[in-house]
Amino acid sequence: MSHLFSRLALLLVLLFLAAPAVQAQKLEEKVATHLLKNGLKLLLVERPESPTVAAYITIGVGSVHETSQNRGVAHLLEHMLFKGTETIGTRDFRQEKPLLEEIEKVGSRLDRLKNQPGADPQEIAALQQQLDRLQAKHGELVIKDEFSRIYAEHGGAGFNAFTSKDLTTYLVSLPANKLELWAAVESDRMQSAVLREFYTEREVVMEERRRSYETSPRGLLYENLLATAFTMHPYRNPIIGWMSDLENLTLEETRDFFQRYYAPVNTVIALVGDIDTPAAIAMVERYFGNIPAGTPVPPVVAVEPPQVAEKRIHVRFDAEPQLSIAFHKPTLPAKEDYVFDLIDLILGQGRTSRLYRALVVEKGLATSVSTSSAPGSRFPNLFVISAVPRFPHTPQEVEAAIYEELERLIREPVQPEELEQVRTRLRTDRLRFLRGNDGLARMLTYYETIAGDWRYVVTYDEQVAALTAADVQDVARRFFTPTNRTVAILTRGDN
Repeated sequence: MSHLFSRLALLLVLLFLAAPAVQAQKLEEKVATHLLKNGLKLLLVERPESPTVAAYITIGVGSVHETSQNRGVAHLLEHMLFKGTETIGTRDFRQEKPLLEEIEKVGSRLDRLKNQPGADPQEIAALQQQLDRLQAKHGELVIKDEFSRIYAEHGGAGFNAFTSKDLTTYLVSLPANKLELWAAVESDRMQSAVLREFYTEREVVMEERRRSYETSPRGLLYENLLATAFTMHPYRNPIIGWMSDLENLTLEETRDFFQRYYAPVNTVIALVGDIDTPAAIAMVERYFGNIPAGTPVPPVVAVEPPQVAEKRIHVRFDAEPQLSIAFHKPTLPAKEDYVFDLIDLILGQGRTSRLYRALVVEKGLATSVSTSSAPGSRFPNLFVISAVPRFPHTPQEVEAAIYEELERLIREPVQPEELEQVRTRLRTDRLRFLRGNDGLARMLTYYETIAGDWRYVVTYDEQVAALTAADVQDVARRFFTPTNRTVAILTRGDN
């Protein structure tokens, strides 16, 4: 009886795996593509099973595209684009507009004065008081969070945005019969966003930086790791920007960045759900088709030079010790990037991973250990191993134990059973993600932007299936070297 039960259980697992696999095979047939004359790319998938639509707008601009003149602007714009337009978020834009102009005039003068050596403190204080009065008066004309209210009142959910090194995405899920509302709202935001409350929002972002990096041991360690691992590539800079960047970022620079790049030529839209493809295309053409194309995001020409020696940084902070080790690696679509996806699961994902079993379970050296690729995917990046030592063990003990596991990966071929397990987990995790409308919409816009073709999703499993244990050994041998690594350790005092 137990043997029969086991066979039935296995059959259910196989059926679970087969259903998403069939979906993935048919995905290329199901995705409709449409290119508007202004350069906007539209990807559509009809899924009538539920009367909802996931709508993702991805702009191919992130913090990696910033310069020393405007670092932090992409993340700040993410905040600013929730403030509304000339028709949303205001009680009367005709009254508001001259007040916004006066606020910018006073705010810009105040910023310049603060940066002048020997500036009169009394003049600075007077300008600050004037700015505060203007902003208080302006607040009477502002309707807070109106985007969110509009979507919520019409059944929208998950209205949000995120900025990464490589891109910026705005997303929402809503009833299928409200898709035209989405088109009207988002095309209005792309054309006529008003960057109101700039100076107060800049202060909000500065406080976010203090909380998430300057007073957070994990954030502080990660920020210093990137700044040490990368010598010249803009991946070394934090998405939120350095504090001096934020203090000097102007409304004029922020508006210029928005008007140049948050435009159709840099935009990919995915609509996944209960849609009629021809009708959806016509609707997007109607609302987005006449928006000026904008300026293509310029290429990032900086190339990180090969690392020729180990780098180390010791961060002092009043917190429990932490450790991060980073190795430079290629990005997609390089074969090595697929191999690192396997290595990520083998070494550091979950309680069955090698590092967790060795460091946490067997040796008791650490309370946690994990692996990841960071900080972006558009350009060559890092494979990062992070761990928290278990008292009284030191970061040095944990570091040595990590290297033992890396040497084992180089020395011993991964057994067929373990390799197949991680392949299966990769496949099922990705296919489970693709089964949801939000997951598919996110992947379509992400890979169309990062890889230049959303079909990366379709070919991924085929590429991973072709990898061997020898490939894992080869990549581990070539990249897990002392000269290719950066080590960041956070401890209290002089430890």
